[in-house]
Amino acid sequence: MASDRILIVAGKFNDLVGKSLVEAAHDVFKQAGKETLVDTIWVPGAFEIPVMAAHGARSKRYGAVICLGAVIRGDTPHFEYVAGPCASACMGISVETGVPVIFGVLTTNTVEQALNRAGLKMGNKGAEAAHTALQMIDTLKTFVSKER
Repeated sequence: MASDRILIVAGKFNDLVGKSLVEAAHDVFKQAGKETLVDTIWVPGAFEIPVMAAHGARSKRYGAVICLGAVIRGDTPHFEYVAGPCASACMGISVETGVPVIFGVLTTNTVEQALNRAGLKMGNKGAEAAHTALQMIDTLKTFVSKER
C-alpha cells in the first residue's frame, strides 16, 4: 500500500519562484489536513532535483515525490542542458520505482513567465503539483486494492 507521505524536492536557483511554488504546495497540504505528512528538501538547482527525487522514491517512505523549481532560458545553452534532462530523469524515476514523481519544475523563456506560473497571474504550478500528488496517491491505493 502506498504511503501517504509526500516529499517535495525544490531547487534553490531562481529562489523567488521556487519559494512561491513550495509555499503554494504546502498550502494545499494544509487545507487537506496533510501538512504533517510532507517533507521538503532544498537542493542547489534543477539539475540536482532528480538525484534527491530518486532517493526519496526508492526509500519506500513516500507515496509521491514533487519536484519544484524553475529553469529560465538565458543567453547560454544552460536551459537545453538542464530542462529536458531534468524532466526525463524525473519521469524515469517514476516509471522505475512506481512512485509518482510530479514534475513541477517551470521551464520558461522569461522570469516574467516563471513568476506568472508561480502565482502572479496564471495560478500556481506548485499548488497544481500538490493536487496531482494527492490524486495519484489515492488512485494508486485504489488500483492496488483492486489488484488483490
